[in-house]
Amino acid sequence: MVSITRAADLLEVGANGGGWVAPLGTTSPADPAIQPVSPWLPLGAISDDGLVQGFEEDTQSFTPWGYTAPIRTTITSSLRTFGLTVWETGRTTVQSLQYRIASADLTPASGLTSFAETASPTPDRRAFWFVVLDGDNFQRGFYVPEGEITERSDVTHKQDEIAGFEWTITAYPDASGNTVYHFDRVPETEAYTGS
Repeated sequence: MVSITRAADLLEVGANGGGWVAPLGTTSPADPAIQPVSPWLPLGAISDDGLVQGFEEDTQSFTPWGYTAPIRTTITSSLRTFGLTVWETGRTTVQSLQYRIASADLTPASGLTSFAETASPTPDRRAFWFVVLDGDNFQRGFYVPEGEITERSDVTHKQDEIAGFEWTITAYPDASGNTVYHFDRVPETEAYTGS
């Protein structure tokens, strides 16, 4: 009997997932079904907005004289980002990322952690690993070998809202010229044979 994949089996709902960070140069966990181990450190609870996989591209079109449609379009900029809001703002790893401070500098003394933010921060590139899960049907892993938080939103401290750090992480090319590595376990379907 031939097994047919139903359309519903090919739909993904990002029901769960997580994020981890590690020093630059850390190899990929490579399997979204396996919990990463040290030196990967968890980002903790993520807001119910989940993970946003961003695509930003600019193009240049070339239209010959006398034509009304371009005959060629080239990509002039291609940017990949990941957006999320982390809720465990007391986690040392999370504070280290938010304020661009080494985790060792956030060690409490007599129960008090103190640090200063600099007006001239240096680049803070790290490796990131994101996982999106939809039961056993979909398990997606995204490995960013060189990522950096390039946008931070305002943080609201109020009684009826959880404070969170909302980040946009930009993926930079590694030595091989790749920005994001994908590790997906998804239902099998018929193979596309076109070119």
